[in-house]
Amino acid sequence: MSKVDLHIHSTASDGRFSPADIVRQAAEQSLSVIAITDHDTIDGIIPALVAAKAFPTLKIIPGIELSTDVPQGEVHVLGYFIDYTDPEFQTTLGGLRNSRLHRAQGMVAKLKNLGVHIDWERVQEIAGTGSIGRPHIAQAMLEKGYISSIKEAFTKYIGRDGPAYVEREKMTPVEAVEIILKFNGLPVLAHPFTASNPEIMIAELKTNGLIGIEVYYNSYTADEINELIVFADRYGLIATGGSDYHGLEAANETMLGGVDVPMESVGQLIALAKQRALKPAGL
Repeated sequence: MSKVDLHIHSTASDGRFSPADIVRQAAEQSLSVIAITDHDTIDGIIPALVAAKAFPTLKIIPGIELSTDVPQGEVHVLGYFIDYTDPEFQTTLGGLRNSRLHRAQGMVAKLKNLGVHIDWERVQEIAGTGSIGRPHIAQAMLEKGYISSIKEAFTKYIGRDGPAYVEREKMTPVEAVEIILKFNGLPVLAHPFTASNPEIMIAELKTNGLIGIEVYYNSYTADEINELIVFADRYGLIATGGSDYHGLEAANETMLGGVDVPMESVGQLIALAKQRALKPAGL
């Protein structure tokens, strides 16, 4: 079990557990440092920081995961030590969440045309107060017996090439990096192998301010990790990592702290945050 997990989702976006629940689980598993990185929202950060006061040995890095659009593949950018107190940042994220809402409604409508009838109200109930995402739609499909697993919903219906897929408001990976930098965060490319050509994407984003790539990830083989380490060294980037934990009990999901992330990664992130005079809340 790793002592570090820098990629975790809560009920603030499409995770199953509340920020407080995640903090408690992390403490019970003796993790030392975690990052709450919900999709397009920072609403889970303050509850996590408050909950962490009961566990002084656990440190919280405030973060976010921004979803972007590319012609092929899927590119997400993580932001660490983001200034979650900036009102302008909240306004920017509000626009992104509205895009996720309209996208989800469009997917439910497409599913209906395919004979898959799920209630929009039920999708909202599953999402709760969090930002609505595709896992919430998948859960509603699972409940009605249209699929046998969350993964099947993506492969057959709502994945990028699926018949019920709907594009969201366009934001490029470069724009995501720029947003994170604007609000005093450290941008890191998430799960690089979801990009169609990882090295080209890494090189481009490096020139725009990328400081790291997610090397240690839940499904990566030793060979893939070694390849990403080479990229990190080649472009002078910090090698980070995490489980991408959602708590959805999917068969292929890695548990909290289930990826071996070196403590050195955290040390490098913290050192850079201090160098740039960022706000290391929770540390």
